[in-house]
Amino acid sequence: MEFIDKFFAKYSDDKITKWFKQVCTAEAISWALLFSAMIWIRYDREGLLPTIYIIIIGNIHGLFFTLYLLLILPAKRIFKWDDEDFVVALLAAFFPFATIFIEKKFAKMDRE
Repeated sequence: MEFIDKFFAKYSDDKITKWFKQVCTAEAISWALLFSAMIWIRYDREGLLPTIYIIIIGNIHGLFFTLYLLLILPAKRIFKWDDEDFVVALLAAFFPFATIFIEKKFAKMDRE
């Protein structure tokens, strides 16, 4: 984790906060697109378009998922989360649209 802290140390807290909020939203949108791809491939298993679509959307979702997990570490420091908040935010990555909840409720500076 020290490597990640060193990497993000060169960026301001405002910039990391902006990135974190954007990635939270993008991860939720990419999950919705991935869900649509899963439905489409169920109805057209032999089609080339649904296969290409699910591969592309799956990779994009994987990118945003990974970025969320990387940005959650500096977000813990910036938003002064305790361990319980951090675990909830970490688990939110594995549930559909839960990153939106994290962005709206947990990612606030004046949370008391």
